[in-house]
Amino acid sequence: MSSIGTGYDLSVSTYSPDGRVFQVEYAQKAVDNSGTAIGLRVKDGVVLAVEKIKHSRLLVPNSNKRIMTAGKHIGVASAGWMSDTRHLVKRVRDEAHSYHSIYKADIPAKIIAERMGMYVQAYTLYSSVRPFGVSTLLACKDKDGPQLYMLEPSGEYVGYRGCAAGKGKQVAKTEIEKLNLEELTVREAVKEAARIIYTAHDEAKDKLFELELSWVCAETNWLHSHVPQDVLDEAVQFAENSLDEDDEMDDEE
Repeated sequence: MSSIGTGYDLSVSTYSPDGRVFQVEYAQKAVDNSGTAIGLRVKDGVVLAVEKIKHSRLLVPNSNKRIMTAGKHIGVASAGWMSDTRHLVKRVRDEAHSYHSIYKADIPAKIIAERMGMYVQAYTLYSSVRPFGVSTLLACKDKDGPQLYMLEPSGEYVGYRGCAAGKGKQVAKTEIEKLNLEELTVREAVKEAARIIYTAHDEAKDKLFELELSWVCAETNWLHSHVPQDVLDEAVQFAENSLDEDDEMDDEE
C-alpha cells in the first residue's frame, strides 16, 4: 500500500484500505516537529520538562509557556501546536472544576486522562473537525501517589514511569530507559530531565531554546508549580557539564 494518502487523507472520518487514518497520522507529524517534552515519575513526585524552541531573539523570556497548571494538583506539558494546547488545558480545567463541584474532591489522574482521551478521540470521528496536533503530558497526584499520563492526538492515553514526545523523543526515551526512576528523588529527576532535554536538543537545526521545568511533589505540598529559579539554574549547569564531559570523552576516543 502507498505510504501517502492518495485521496484517503481528505477526511478524518475515512479509513484507507490498509486501516489507517491519515489525518491522525498528520497530526502526529505536527507533534514530531515540535520541541521535545518529557515526563519523569519518580518515588516522591513527577517532573515535567520542555524544550521550548525560540524562533527569534526578540521573544520575551519565560513567555508563551509550554508547561501550564490545569488544576491545583495537575500540570500539563505539551509538544505540538500551542493553540491546540491552550484549548486542551482549558478543557482539563473545566473537567477538574466539574468533578470537584460534584464530588468535593480533586479529580484522580486516571479519570482526567480518560475524560481527555474521550474528548480528543471525538475529534477523530467527524469530517467537520480536525484532530488536535498536540501530545500532552499530564502530571498529577491522587490517592495512589504521583501519576504521569501521556495523551496522543488519536485520543489514546497511557500511564508512564517516563515518557517523551516531540522531535527528540527517540533520544529522550533512550536516556530515560537508563534511569532507575523508582529510586530517584524529584531533586535528582529535575537534573536528569534537564540533561535529557539538552542531550535531545539538535544544535544544528535549532540553536536557540529555553528549558522549562515543573514538578508536583511534597516540596510544593503536592501542588503543580514551576521549579524555583535557583533549582532551574542548578539543573541547567548540571546538564551543560554533562554535555561537556560527553564531548571530552568523544574527543579522547
